[in-house]
Amino acid sequence: MNRANLVRRVATAAVTLPLLLAAFFLGPSLLAAGIVAAAVLIGLWEFFGLMKARGLAPFHVAGVVLLSAIFVDVARPVVPASLWPAVALVTLIGLLPRGPDFSATVPSAAITLLGAAYLGSLGGAVAALRLLPPGRDGAWRLVLLLSIVMVADTAAFFVGNAAGRRKLAPVISPGKTIEGAAGGLAGGLVAAAVVRSLGLPLVPLGHALLLGLAVAALGIAGDLVESLLKRWAGVKDSGILFPGHGGMLDRLDSILFGAPVLYYYFALVNT
Repeated sequence: MNRANLVRRVATAAVTLPLLLAAFFLGPSLLAAGIVAAAVLIGLWEFFGLMKARGLAPFHVAGVVLLSAIFVDVARPVVPASLWPAVALVTLIGLLPRGPDFSATVPSAAITLLGAAYLGSLGGAVAALRLLPPGRDGAWRLVLLLSIVMVADTAAFFVGNAAGRRKLAPVISPGKTIEGAAGGLAGGLVAAAVVRSLGLPLVPLGHALLLGLAVAALGIAGDLVESLLKRWAGVKDSGILFPGHGGMLDRLDSILFGAPVLYYYFALVNT
């Protein structure tokens, strides 16, 4: 990353982070959930753009409907039964009115469901961190997720630049190194410990450290998955929404992959 790009990234973060923190701590819980929903809808559009770059034709309207149903089902179920059967029905019925050329309909349905399930379920897990009881911890749970991912990403960048020698995934992402990944894991541990001490004191320190390690590791996996998708599509970034950062998917990948760890922990263990 060159100096100009680094400056753009820092400037973008300096503008967006205070706004997000204000929304998390000062706004109602549904505001944070709404921000996450808007982000994953933009991410879905970018995901579909990656698919179209390879000549595939996702079902845009059905994708938005499916993502919305999955997102709500994960973030805050509003009916006493799962919405996933309805998701399956919408996807499969959507195959029918597509005309006599069947060659593209099944791949189109498959990528529509993949995008909706990927962004709807993982985005719903992010939103659920704000909505899960107790409400007083909701903003701090989101801060925990973002802090682990951002500190891990920053540590990986600087450690990788300073000491990176061995490639982590040379075919998918040639710039990532094993040394950088190790720095990212260490950064995740530190971030989790700090946020736990500041706002989540009831989380045992050992649990916080394990969460930091797991979220940071899955964040690396999420970044690699998105790099794979972009290489497959033949593009550098998923979009141009954030100067120096790329598109929404470029910002969400690690966050989305790390969220389920915290979601299951706070829903099932630390209740």
